[in-house]
Amino acid sequence: MTQASSAHADAPKATDQLTLADVRAAAARIAGAVVRTPMLRSQTLSDIAGADIWLKFENHQFTAAYKERGALNALLQLSAEQRARGVIAASAGNHSQGLSYHGRRLGVPVTIVMPQTTPSVKVMQTESVGGQVELVGETFDEAYAHARELERERGLTFVHPFDDPQVAAGQGTVALEMLEEKDDFDCLVVPIGGGGLMSGMATVARALKPEIEMVGVQAELFPSMYSAVTGDERPCGGDTLAEGIAVKAPGQFTRQIIAELVDEVLLVKESTLEHSVSLLLQIEKTVVEGAGAAGLAAVLSNPERFAGKTVGLVLCGGNIDTRLLANVLLRDLARSGRLARLQVVLQDRPGALFKVMREFNAHDVNIIEIYHQRIFTTLPAKGLTAEIECEARDGGQIDRLVENLRAKGYVVELAELA
Repeated sequence: MTQASSAHADAPKATDQLTLADVRAAAARIAGAVVRTPMLRSQTLSDIAGADIWLKFENHQFTAAYKERGALNALLQLSAEQRARGVIAASAGNHSQGLSYHGRRLGVPVTIVMPQTTPSVKVMQTESVGGQVELVGETFDEAYAHARELERERGLTFVHPFDDPQVAAGQGTVALEMLEEKDDFDCLVVPIGGGGLMSGMATVARALKPEIEMVGVQAELFPSMYSAVTGDERPCGGDTLAEGIAVKAPGQFTRQIIAELVDEVLLVKESTLEHSVSLLLQIEKTVVEGAGAAGLAAVLSNPERFAGKTVGLVLCGGNIDTRLLANVLLRDLARSGRLARLQVVLQDRPGALFKVMREFNAHDVNIIEIYHQRIFTTLPAKGLTAEIECEARDGGQIDRLVENLRAKGYVVELAELA
């Protein structure tokens, strides 16, 4: 055996660094300081999915995400000197808020390095719960590199958002709570970004119920852990709704645990993530971010895979921009056919628009907005295009309206979402 291979063989296994005992110890440490979130069965989602769906509402934490658990567990294991000096992290998401909130509560100074491109609302949210934010670089990688420099220069303790056994142990308390309340799950479906949540939950689930299926979920645009554990290298990047799990480089520690303990990692499309966010708001009256809806998206995308099974889903976070949420809800209404935009070619003469409006009235379709286009069009000078946004009970009602308009000689185009 070579020296290099000998050193590799002597390195501790990831599964030895994170055990059920570690998660139980984390649960004892953080008890009373984080919310023991509710877990409820969804009758309606169960009917839709053809499976027995149970939801763990981690979006009910104070900072609206499970990240508090791991951050607090790490903070509570600092020495007195480390607490006095403070901690640092690179994060533009939920980890920054969880670390900042509990750091302030414990009297530990917290510095968060974020890219300069971070939306101001995330900076404000982190500062509002006690974090000192420094904006450096254009990308997360640049912010991360700067945070590691500050760690050395200032003698701070770096708290990684996922690739750390203490952090993963704290996240694993989610599964501990779920299985204490219900021990007959067939599978747990867990969002994966860097892999901290799944590593902790899989460690618990495999120890308490070895036969349970552990299924990870990633956005199709960011299949980093999927590629790492399957060897199927795919492009990674883009604007995903699930920015909370949009990680280009998963953890080294977490990927070892996931490769050993997780049965499968599924990928979900953006349209299904949007639909799942909308369903959870409409049905469960709960707000989740894109990552928080990933588990439901996986179940809805793979009905045969989960048919008849008792499935636990983690709604891992609820931090979504309100304007983005509004867009998601409206886009979902458009995909379902309840909202539509029709482009109707008219002759530019008195009463032309009125005649079209009568057809909308006859089909009981409500008009939201009308826009006339006379100038920037390829039509003759006496022609115009009317763009009409409208709402109906369902797609069938819109289809009947369009069919009737075309039967009366109108040229009608229906705008569609991808």
